[in-house]
Amino acid sequence: MKQHRQHIEFSRPLQVDRVPRAGSTEKIAAEPEELKALARRMKVPALHSLSAELRATPWRGGGLKLEGHVTADVEQVSVISLEAFRETVSVPVARYFLPPGAVVENEEEDDADPIENGWIDLGEVVAETVALDLDPYPRKPGEAFPGHTEDDRAAD
Repeated sequence: MKQHRQHIEFSRPLQVDRVPRAGSTEKIAAEPEELKALARRMKVPALHSLSAELRATPWRGGGLKLEGHVTADVEQVSVISLEAFRETVSVPVARYFLPPGAVVENEEEDDADPIENGWIDLGEVVAETVALDLDPYPRKPGEAFPGHTEDDRAAD
């Protein structure tokens, strides 16, 4: 069975035990080839930019807390008009990582990701964050299905 880590399109490894006690700010951005590969992975016509500013802080017995923001300029195709449109996505990040075998004591820690061989991959965290935030049924701003009321978007 192949390890899933071999296909990371946007890799920015961070050695957990090298993060200072006071934490560190990590700024990362995808290069053109990485953007093309990520667009294929996310099944969008284009990803024009992807960057993040993350605060890494040691957390609970060898763990790590990541907080910050991810920004992406993504091109999508509307499910209504089938026209391509660009959208800037800004997503907050709050992720926790624990070493293998760490005892989970509460619900927050239950969602923690594993630290693999002392490292986490900031690029993969950023890519996952954007991929999960993308609308699976994208629409250009103002578009609606004919004869359909958008109750869930009325609060915007």
